[in-house]
Amino acid sequence: MSTLAGKVRPRGRVAEERRGRLTYPVVLLIIAGALLLLSLVRAITDQQSLTSAAQWGAAMGFAVPIGLAGLGGLWAERAGVINIGLEGMMMLGLFSAGWIGWQHGPWAAVLAGVVGGALGGLLHAVATVTFGVDHIVSGVAINILALGVVQYLAKLWFAAEGSEALARGGNDKQSPQMDRLEPFTVPGISDWLGDLDAKNWFLLSDLAGILRAAVHEVSWLTLLAVLIFVGTYLVLWKSSFGLRLRSCGENPEATESLGVNVYLYKYLALAVSGGLAGLGGAYLAVLIRMYQDGQTGGRGYLGLATMIFGNWRPGGVAAGAGLFGFMDVLQTRDRPVVHAMLLLFALGLLVLAVWQFYRGKRAAAMAIAVLGGVMWLWYETTDTLPLELVTASPYLTTLLVLTLFAQRLRTPRAVGRPYRRGQAT
Repeated sequence: MSTLAGKVRPRGRVAEERRGRLTYPVVLLIIAGALLLLSLVRAITDQQSLTSAAQWGAAMGFAVPIGLAGLGGLWAERAGVINIGLEGMMMLGLFSAGWIGWQHGPWAAVLAGVVGGALGGLLHAVATVTFGVDHIVSGVAINILALGVVQYLAKLWFAAEGSEALARGGNDKQSPQMDRLEPFTVPGISDWLGDLDAKNWFLLSDLAGILRAAVHEVSWLTLLAVLIFVGTYLVLWKSSFGLRLRSCGENPEATESLGVNVYLYKYLALAVSGGLAGLGGAYLAVLIRMYQDGQTGGRGYLGLATMIFGNWRPGGVAAGAGLFGFMDVLQTRDRPVVHAMLLLFALGLLVLAVWQFYRGKRAAAMAIAVLGGVMWLWYETTDTLPLELVTASPYLTTLLVLTLFAQRLRTPRAVGRPYRRGQAT
């Protein structure tokens, strides 16, 4: 294994990756700082829902499918294949879960969603790995194909005249409802944190509200997603299988020369990638208890953004999914809550500007400070935001975050590069 690691990741490359990696003390400091800023903004604006358990519980629900899609993209790109088709694979998982779920229940729907997404991933593997099709072209084609397939099959299976599905409420836009998957609550702890949250104490109540979201009315699929994130880290970074798979995305020619079947690992990675995206689609189906046309709502593309923001690492993907999920759920809240986020972003950008100045990056610090000042002025001179901006807030946040963190990214070296078996000889 050490020979493989040395050949596919030169020492300079390893040092570069280590420099771009955040240490645990720094991560904890960032989390503490973010919580402090959030508490401060909540106290200034009096928008209690910013740190309420209901807000963060809903944010977790929005974050899980985005995070699973991002994790699917991570598996694919760590093996060297760009997977733009995550949105289409989520659609396949959503439809498969809705189709099976109303007949056999929510857990069967979850399994069907994984299988549906994995089939999309394998189709992408056939096109890109076996036939050498451009990865972007193949991914876009899968998105278009998946949209057409699910809409056609919905008409055929859910809206057929005289069918049981039609009689139970199905139509060409949705499946019949499935049984509800009951969430779980940790007794005692949930009530205690709820009482603490209701006191509106600075920082302490905010922390209690956020923590209560993790123990009150939590979906079992959310817990499954957490385990998958941990499992992904252990498999890809703590096993020889993961080392070989990641080496396929760094230097497939060197990996092949050491006897590794690169095609097999790329196929496996794309099957897992599609399965995770399909699980994200199944989560949406179980959440609303049916397949519904357009329910994915671009979450596959947001998943790609979380993967990039997370620097192709599970922890970063989880953090990005949490951020985008939080912004996504704001669309369902009152506009003053979104308006309060302007102040949060302004303060956050000013803190980041100070950090960049401390590191000697004065030009970047000045640009970030100006942007933070603009947001602060926007907050001070307005009382609310247009509905169109509220709807677009998750995507605007995506652009802002990727712009600010683009300099620290380190993509897998061979991602997207055509590879044919035998090139190493």
